[in-house]
Amino acid sequence: MNPVIFIFLSSGLFLGWSLGANDAANVFGTAVGSRMLRFRTAALTCSVFVVLGAVFGGSGAAHGLGALGAVNALPGAFMVALSAAVTVYAMTKLGLPVSTTQAIVGAILGWNVFSASVTDERVLTKIVGTWIACPVLAAVFSAVLYMVVAGILRWRKPHMIRLDMFTRFGLILAGAFGAYSLGANNIGNVMGVFIVSSPFRDVNVGGVFTLRGIEQLFLLGGLAIAVGVFYSRRVMMTVGESIMTMSPIGAWVVVVAQSLVLFVFSSRWLEHVLLSHGLPALPLIPVSSSQAVVGAVIGIGLCHGIRGAAQIRWLVLLRIGSGWVTTPVISSLICYVMLFVLQNVFQQQVCEEVRYELSPEVATHLATRNIPITALREREGTRAAGSARFRRLLRGEGDFTPREIEAVIEASEIAPIRIDPKRVVALDQRALSDPQLQAVATLARRSFLHHWQFALALAEQTEDWRFRPDTRDNRAHNRAVRADLDYVCRVFRGVLLSEE
Repeated sequence: MNPVIFIFLSSGLFLGWSLGANDAANVFGTAVGSRMLRFRTAALTCSVFVVLGAVFGGSGAAHGLGALGAVNALPGAFMVALSAAVTVYAMTKLGLPVSTTQAIVGAILGWNVFSASVTDERVLTKIVGTWIACPVLAAVFSAVLYMVVAGILRWRKPHMIRLDMFTRFGLILAGAFGAYSLGANNIGNVMGVFIVSSPFRDVNVGGVFTLRGIEQLFLLGGLAIAVGVFYSRRVMMTVGESIMTMSPIGAWVVVVAQSLVLFVFSSRWLEHVLLSHGLPALPLIPVSSSQAVVGAVIGIGLCHGIRGAAQIRWLVLLRIGSGWVTTPVISSLICYVMLFVLQNVFQQQVCEEVRYELSPEVATHLATRNIPITALREREGTRAAGSARFRRLLRGEGDFTPREIEAVIEASEIAPIRIDPKRVVALDQRALSDPQLQAVATLARRSFLHHWQFALALAEQTEDWRFRPDTRDNRAHNRAVRADLDYVCRVFRGVLLSEE
């Protein structure tokens, strides 16, 4: 790897280390705190499965942050990750289970402001909503699980020695699942900002399988998290002992509950199952394992009524909550200031200039999507560098709704790509169907100024690239097509970057 590239990726590795040092507590903290597992056993199990989760399950939630802000330059991604890492590290030194998700979200918002990029309010609202839903859902899971387990124990009345053996074994299994879920969900926090500017390309390994660039990126991040796990003893004791004294069974319930929460916010399989049955699916977004485990502990405490609530150390909980509130603010400010320093002192390009133009061709395309044609013609020829500036020029009294403005910005983005035949051959055959691959190959050597032009050209080749009417039955298909398009556009966008 180019040493310069490694330097830029080092902040992501530092963030991964910080996440491992902090969030491993949320997987095994209650087990270690209740003295049911040794720290070394917990750390080893966690480190192995967190890497597996990052590589094989990380693609689900990783793209959720990309919708909030696509950091399109490697130096900028370096500083976004470093700002979040510094924030998390400082909180870890204080023994607080801080939210890495909130740290990286704050840093991305700082980058958006600095680069004059639009922050999608709907995406931000969705992410902030998960900060509320995550601990609440964990509390519900833990309360239900605790009551079910307590009922089974009262019914079966196992011997104490056997119960102890089963509990220890159950903690290891639950911790392994929790570590896998942590890697799958939170690798997006560690390496998500590097996806757009990733220096890795898909590699065909012996003609057997393709190791995608994003998987190589996630492997590095997963290893960094695994190393950080072995430095998490202090925070483990904070989670395991400080909030509420936990019984061994309660420790198991907390681990399972927070693992389930991370799983449902990162599983594409679960999303597909729910959507294919016409059910609403939770957004695939990195969520805070710290918030999940705290919610799970509170859920168990509330199961015991007033007596259980009295056992919760509310002052400790308030201290942890204050860290959650201040984390995104601190991270955002650090990121903005350091981006300024990196660009003006060290002369690094922290963001690529993205240009937007509402050309006649774009206006004609938008008219087919029911955007008001009169407003489009009045704004035709509008151009600007940066989505925030472009949006200000588009705004007019009653001309466009907020969603229509988002559609105009997306269609007007100038993002040229060229279909390189060499990269067509290297496309991941696991990710795309045979008709999809054949359609891409048909467009070899063609160039497109906008991504939507490429999408339309693919849709003309095969139904596998076509979006269907937005109904519940079609949502799973449409999300899959959108993910495939994002992947292919990233591959061929890199052709132009490498030629510059």
